[in-house]
Amino acid sequence: MKRFNNIALIGLVSSIAIISCKKYESLEYQVGKPLTIANQEQIDAYNPLKSYLDSVKYPKFKFGAAISLSEYVSKGVMYRLVNSNFNDITAGYEMKHGSVVRNDGTLNLTNVNNLLQTASKAKISVFGHALVWHSGQNATYLNKLIAPIIIPGVSQPTWDLETGANFETDAATNYEYNANAVASFTAAGQGAGGTGRALKITNTSVRTQDYDVQLFVKLPNAVVAGEKYELVMDVKADNAASYPTQAHVTPGAYKHWDFFGTISATTTWAKYTKQITVTADMATSKTIAFNLGKTATSFYFDNITVKKYNEKGSGNAGYSYFFTNPTAANYWTAQVVHSLSPLQNGKEYTIKFAAKGSVAGNIRSELQSTSDYSNNAFGTIALTTAWKEYEFKTTTTKADRNNFVISFGDYVGKVNIDNVKLTLTDGTANLIPTIDFESGVGAWGGYGNGSTRGLSAQGEGYGGAQDQIIEKTADQKKTLIANAMKSWISAMVDTTKKYVKAWDVVNEPMDDGRPYELKTGVGRVLPADEFFWQDYLGKDYAVDAFKLARQYGNASDVHFINDYNLEYSIDKCKGLIQYVQYIESKGAKVDGIGTQMHISIDADKAKIEEMFRLLAATGKLIKVSELDMGLVNKKKTPEATVEDLTKQMELYKFVIDKYFEIIPANQRYGITIWSPLDSPVSSFWRAGEPIGLWTEGFVRKPAFMGVSEALKGK
Repeated sequence: MKRFNNIALIGLVSSIAIISCKKYESLEYQVGKPLTIANQEQIDAYNPLKSYLDSVKYPKFKFGAAISLSEYVSKGVMYRLVNSNFNDITAGYEMKHGSVVRNDGTLNLTNVNNLLQTASKAKISVFGHALVWHSGQNATYLNKLIAPIIIPGVSQPTWDLETGANFETDAATNYEYNANAVASFTAAGQGAGGTGRALKITNTSVRTQDYDVQLFVKLPNAVVAGEKYELVMDVKADNAASYPTQAHVTPGAYKHWDFFGTISATTTWAKYTKQITVTADMATSKTIAFNLGKTATSFYFDNITVKKYNEKGSGNAGYSYFFTNPTAANYWTAQVVHSLSPLQNGKEYTIKFAAKGSVAGNIRSELQSTSDYSNNAFGTIALTTAWKEYEFKTTTTKADRNNFVISFGDYVGKVNIDNVKLTLTDGTANLIPTIDFESGVGAWGGYGNGSTRGLSAQGEGYGGAQDQIIEKTADQKKTLIANAMKSWISAMVDTTKKYVKAWDVVNEPMDDGRPYELKTGVGRVLPADEFFWQDYLGKDYAVDAFKLARQYGNASDVHFINDYNLEYSIDKCKGLIQYVQYIESKGAKVDGIGTQMHISIDADKAKIEEMFRLLAATGKLIKVSELDMGLVNKKKTPEATVEDLTKQMELYKFVIDKYFEIIPANQRYGITIWSPLDSPVSSFWRAGEPIGLWTEGFVRKPAFMGVSEALKGK
């Protein structure tokens, strides 16, 4: 065996030697690179985009990118990509009103200043986007400015004797006493709790009748039968004593024996609380009489409060039913429901209830059939932030209506309802037995998009006396919103003017359906971040905005008006041009027009050319302000074909070529790529679509080559 192994080894070595001595001959066949690799190498061979611009010929031309502030200031891959390929950046959101303005109207510019300083060091200019827009606003703050004044529905005011400057003044307003009473104020620090003063009434001897010595507390309004009131006050006496109360129409004009019960006072301060329901015998009274004549001592009173019982602020307002919605969606995505026995067909029903919202807004109510979810609508409930009573009617058109439904999926906030009563219009029986929720929520339930619902806390119910709601006039609202615009623009522009030399002053003013008119929020339920300045300031809102930007910025700043779909709707393009003419007729200056161009690869090329010709004819600077490009029917990234990406490349090149061909050289301000990367599926903007020049993984796409070819020699 050993010998066999040696022979085999010698043969193997000989074979290797013979092969090693043979001359090398190359094979004729060669393996080529895969086409996809070759194509990618061709794209990757291009230089950074901005290198193709003739900086001598166009020294001021802005080739920009929209960025996320956090991605840019972190100086990661996106920072390096943008700095290599672009000379200008636009913050997609972080310079808008909603990002900067706090709920008290002050500005938080920390993030903006970080962006400006980072860009300045990188020698990248920053385009200001956008000063006045309807979206991306701190609507909470702006709506609070114009909200109605609400006077709580408490029938009687609160009196606290700490406010008394002297006895004569108090006696002339809220307090009186009869001739046998000796009245004064205690020294400071002798009131309830060892602070302030208290009212001191002395009875010098025991009287025949307790009413021979009386203190009167006068109410500004007469009480009404059925109303509920609460008396709260601090009392004590030098000697323990009890004394009754009477109802008087005016001081001394007796009406009823017992009003707020009999009070027992000791030698230390104690709080007395009494709740009553006004009887017919008490009605029309406006005075509480304290009868002090049976004990010879000094009586002390402090912190006297009379309020409606079951009213907000009293701590005894009872319960209500609440439901909340965290985010806006379709109105039917969050609902509360009370199941019913099937209602009669062809009958008119009436719903009555009280409701309020944490913010103003609209919810809806209806009678519904669970069999097919058809309904008869009661209508829209326009909530205010104060309790308000509502009444609606509807007639049933099916015999199986068996749910009362309130829909609130498009309302963001908390809603309280109380005192719900559903009846036949010509009947009295309530078909919703919970009524006031004092005994729980009963058959109420529901579902929704993260919504919650349930029984409110004690004291959050509706007491029956409505708050007084004083709406601001149109002129008052106009003044408040004009001041808010001035405060915002002046602070933002002045603070950033060292770095920011150009602004979208007004963004997206024109209506899509009526392209020669301004957008409006009237008649719509608005998302939480929308506020239409023009609905309060009128057509001149843009005039004011441009004048303010000019007043508080640099004299040489460039000011744009910007809108979308100008290449899709030529009428909208013409409407925007007409509005620019109107703005300038009112004395403001508009330097440029921005066209957003969020397009798809099937865009109408003839309309793109027509748009550029119309814009060029204005003589204004023209900017392609937000260029990005999707596929047909919003096709997602994994579905994109080679043909799709080739068409995208060609259209990117077409748009840039036509911009340089049609827009005169002295009007070419620049082009901004709105989405350098393809959009992630989690994005709010064209989610999951391959709209960029790079993939999400920072790989150049054919679109990068199309833009490069268009920029060459420009």
